[in-house]
Amino acid sequence: MAGSNFIYALLAGLVPSLVWLFFWTREDESQPEPRSLLAGCFFAGMLAVLLAIPLEQWLTGLSGSSNDFKYTLWAAAEEMLKFLAVAIVALRAPTYDEPVDAVIYTIAVALGFAAMENTLFIMGPMSTGNLSTSIITGNMRFIGATLVHVVSSAMIGFALGYTFYRGRLAKYLAWVVGLILAITIHAAFNIAISGASVIGTLKAFGWVWGAVVIMIVLFEEVKAVRPPGESARTDNDSNYKQAISSTSLVRGDQV
Repeated sequence: MAGSNFIYALLAGLVPSLVWLFFWTREDESQPEPRSLLAGCFFAGMLAVLLAIPLEQWLTGLSGSSNDFKYTLWAAAEEMLKFLAVAIVALRAPTYDEPVDAVIYTIAVALGFAAMENTLFIMGPMSTGNLSTSIITGNMRFIGATLVHVVSSAMIGFALGYTFYRGRLAKYLAWVVGLILAITIHAAFNIAISGASVIGTLKAFGWVWGAVVIMIVLFEEVKAVRPPGESARTDNDSNYKQAISSTSLVRGDQV
């Protein structure tokens, strides 16, 4: 019975994350990443949970009586472990060849992390036979906690994407800024829903969905990132074409 409960919980954790993975990878349809690499990122994210559990237990002892500090430490641990998974599995891969790739990799790892975390959360009430609580827990984490992992980790991906063609120092500074943003978003969500009322929790979910809309816009911005030289050539070509077009119109030529 325990084995079947785990399978059901695993499916309940996996399926929503895979749905979100399908949704976000559509942002990279022009040069999609290899499925094997995405699967590796996803699985690495799942494994990161197994490292996060004992680490967070240790950090709890350091946080004292402050829940806010505890949730911040937990968020920092999870975001650093997720990035470590991305760095090991994907950032040295030969297919990491365009700015948007970093965003896709961080999202894939985040969804793998969320899948395993959701499985463990759902497993608790399911093991006691409380199926309705398991369903509610799964649905709430699908619309809230899963997206928090995506939004927070994607901040690092966006930072790396924006500096893809920059030097090592710029990339390092971008990573630091992205990591701080990721931890801040993650910790703020955890603190917001800790002991909050139903209305308070829904409000927290609301700003997470607002962040998802912003993410879609940022995806387009990262897709537009070009090497400095190529950008200059593109601007010059555009100016040249405009000049030719203006000259032709003055002379009455057909364009």
